[in-house]
Amino acid sequence: MPSSRDTPSAASEAVEQPLSVVILAAGQGKRMRSDLPKVLQPLAGRPLLQHVIDTARQLSPAAIHVVYGHGGEQVQAAMRHEALGWALQAEQKGTGHALAQAMPAIPDGHLVLVLYGDVPLVRAETLAELVRLAGRAPLALLTVVLEDPTGYGRILRDAAGSVRAIVEQKDASPEQRAVREGNTGVMAMSAGLLRGYLAGLRSDNAQGEYYLTDVVGMAVESGLAVAPLVAATESEVLGVNDKLQLAQLEGVHRRHCAEAAMRAGATLVDPARFDQRGELILGRDVFIDVNVVFEGRVTLGDRVRVGPHCVLRNASVGADTQIHSHCVLDSAEVGRDCQLGPFARLRPGALLGTEVHIGNFVEIKNSELGEGSKANHLTYLGDATVGAGVNVGAGSITCNYDGANKHRTVIEDGAFIGSGSMLVAPVTIGAGATTGAGSTLTKDAPAGKLTLSRAKQLTIDGWQRPAKSPSRKPG
Repeated sequence: MPSSRDTPSAASEAVEQPLSVVILAAGQGKRMRSDLPKVLQPLAGRPLLQHVIDTARQLSPAAIHVVYGHGGEQVQAAMRHEALGWALQAEQKGTGHALAQAMPAIPDGHLVLVLYGDVPLVRAETLAELVRLAGRAPLALLTVVLEDPTGYGRILRDAAGSVRAIVEQKDASPEQRAVREGNTGVMAMSAGLLRGYLAGLRSDNAQGEYYLTDVVGMAVESGLAVAPLVAATESEVLGVNDKLQLAQLEGVHRRHCAEAAMRAGATLVDPARFDQRGELILGRDVFIDVNVVFEGRVTLGDRVRVGPHCVLRNASVGADTQIHSHCVLDSAEVGRDCQLGPFARLRPGALLGTEVHIGNFVEIKNSELGEGSKANHLTYLGDATVGAGVNVGAGSITCNYDGANKHRTVIEDGAFIGSGSMLVAPVTIGAGATTGAGSTLTKDAPAGKLTLSRAKQLTIDGWQRPAKSPSRKPG
């Protein structure tokens, strides 16, 4: 099946030098006004830094190093599942100083690719091309043409169009500020050369910081060629400094995912109301209504229809299944030709066979339902094994938890569970058995027989419904 994963599966051509990626992620992000470090702010359900790491992995680097500072313990804890090198920038002295903290762990023979933990949407194809350029030139630099370059360092070129320097916004003249080509900060260079230039950086600028951008000017003065690569789109190199910019990038990401889903053949009722926060694998002729949220890894088979306002998280849905509105599927597997909802909830461990019907206000947890089984109304099935052709009546419950331990209910093929049945686990309902409506079963029900449990019905003569005191006000 085609995949509409937002990050492309772009593998770069092999380069002779091993690749070390350095991600600068030490910034505090004061404008976020948050206790969460900036690089851990969520974009499409994942931290900004995770997006950058995932993209870097597609280049098959020898190592990925993260330079951390503010909130370092939180950042390291959030990325503990990743194999990363860590370098501390204890004092915030600029991007050049930050990169220098990672260099001791990188051999001179490596090519260094510099990325940023708050620039999450840079494409793997773009980085692969930049790495290829760096294999042919001493320094490769990613630039971008901006509608509004405010805040960006300006790319200064000579009459022949070659890059001669980068000037920061605060240090730029009015003429230089009029330049619309901006520096993204993303660059690639041999570690041996880079190490020497970093050692020569000076902080005599408006900010009193060691600018990584000065490496470009130093390289030009040394007679080295700088190979620029202009990013295809402005959006892929946008950084995040506040919640407004974070929301703007969320919109960009959402649009990219919607476009990928439609290119994969899906019909989206409204692409602006489509929300993908992971990997979406699509069959043919999939239909997705408005305000559906996909999280984690979701697979939709051919001709699946997803109604409005649904949430699917780490779920697999078989061909020709219809999911009606307001359903939640979390770590569940659904077979072919099923009908779900509206307002159904499948919790982790739910496994539905072919042609299963799960109706409104039905919850399934850690349970298997065989082919053709139905639970159409107001039912809870937890820790249950349900055979084929079973009908579970409205309001029925598997009482699986005794306050300390979970117990399993087994309902064999062809059983009929009457409405309002309470099945107190552990209990087995035999094949073809019927439970009477309103029964509470604490013992096994034999196959092929009717089992019920009801108190004797009584009518009390002379009973009167209590009446309100005349002196009391209603309510």
